[in-house]
Amino acid sequence: MMKHRIDFWNLATRIIFLSQTAIGILVNFFLMFYYLFLYYRKCTLKPTDFILLHLMAANSLFILSSGVPHIITLWGLRQFLNNIVCEFLLYIQRLGRSMSIWTTFLLSAFQTMTISPRKSCWKDYKVKAVRYISCSISLMWVLHVLIHLIFFVYSFIKMNGKNVTKKRDFGYCLIVESDNTTELLYAALVMFPEVFFSVLIVWSSGSMIVILFKHKERVQHIRSTHVSRRNFPESRAIQNILALMSTFLAFYTLSSILRGCVAFFYNYTWWWLNINHFISLCFPSFGPCVFIRSYSLVSRFNLA
Repeated sequence: MMKHRIDFWNLATRIIFLSQTAIGILVNFFLMFYYLFLYYRKCTLKPTDFILLHLMAANSLFILSSGVPHIITLWGLRQFLNNIVCEFLLYIQRLGRSMSIWTTFLLSAFQTMTISPRKSCWKDYKVKAVRYISCSISLMWVLHVLIHLIFFVYSFIKMNGKNVTKKRDFGYCLIVESDNTTELLYAALVMFPEVFFSVLIVWSSGSMIVILFKHKERVQHIRSTHVSRRNFPESRAIQNILALMSTFLAFYTLSSILRGCVAFFYNYTWWWLNINHFISLCFPSFGPCVFIRSYSLVSRFNLA
């Protein structure tokens, strides 16, 4: 009986991860090709679409480098990657995660500037923001590639050392454990900026909600009294922004806590590692659906 229960949970875990990864890859790749098709047709993209294109690219990098190897491990093939490929996958995971958080912040901040009133402090930055979006995204890609490349190169230096005593098991491979100096440097260069941008995402989302709420109160008297307040475009946009912000905070906060636990505790179980992988993949896999609905409504409000 116990064996049947274990087999059932193993099968359920495999199906859940396979479905999550498949949905994430299909949604992100579909949207990437959609924006590339728009660019091919028009030879240009709207700033929001351009940011979303890079967001989907970052999400795809993370899902492919994290979800696919973990699925292969769940189906029975463990430790099938050598040290070089393993460190490269971890490098791609970290790069995709950092760029996903940063482009999410950029998208939220740009939308806040776009819908802000003409008399606000953002009025002088609206035109400049459109001009420098492509440059800022390219710069951040280069910056994050170089930052994570430092840890990628250092891992090989430590791997070739003679005093290797600790290795961490990721299921599909083993990596040499970092020392305290590397962990502090990683926290300063990677984790702290991620937390900082997450706070800015909450601030910009809250600003959008305030702007939309004030606009709804100003124009409420000129709208039909037969229309429910819930059907106002501002109300729907506020609901979607709240859904997006809560989804981002819930999944990325839990993911950061679990990643910290995996990093500092060595006696974690295989189920703990599965939960960490599942939470880490939630926002890159399902977030694009919330993004599209949210920002299409905000864009329609801005045009109106």
